[in-house]
Amino acid sequence: MKIFKPLIVLTIAALFLQCDALDDLTKFDLDYESSVTIPSNSLVNLPFTIETPAMQTNSESVFESNNTNKDLIEDISLKSMRLTITTPADKTFSFLESIEIFISAEGVDEISLAVLNPVAANATGVINLDTTNADLKEYIKKDSFNLRIQSVTDEVIDEDVQIDILSVFAVDAKILGI
Repeated sequence: MKIFKPLIVLTIAALFLQCDALDDLTKFDLDYESSVTIPSNSLVNLPFTIETPAMQTNSESVFESNNTNKDLIEDISLKSMRLTITTPADKTFSFLESIEIFISAEGVDEISLAVLNPVAANATGVINLDTTNADLKEYIKKDSFNLRIQSVTDEVIDEDVQIDILSVFAVDAKILGI
């Protein structure tokens, strides 16, 4: 009987480890790219807003390629958001005082997605925003979503600034549909 108890404990532990391994198989990332142009202006310390064009999610096909479907999605969260200045090449984000990005989709209220406040005075041409812990599955399951950028500058912008946005979403689906 003494040998039987450790064997049961080992069997149960092995089952839990296998469940964790299965759970990891149902997790994957979705990458979305967009770009916006911040127009030149002479306004400083005043908020401005820019919206991205609607971003197609292609969620049905992406979920299918990851052996799941939208009904099996448990959670989608923003893993990272990186902004990169593409034009002018030597421009840095030091012209920004703060930036916040919101997400919206048809039939779903707009919420904050990522923020950086303050933006460092010595920021480079690439910044990573702090993400929220919001559950975004209702946004990504839609056919498309929009991003809205709200920002405040602390310097005059003397030429248009082109910015690429890379959003990486972490998706967690149910194991075997249960």
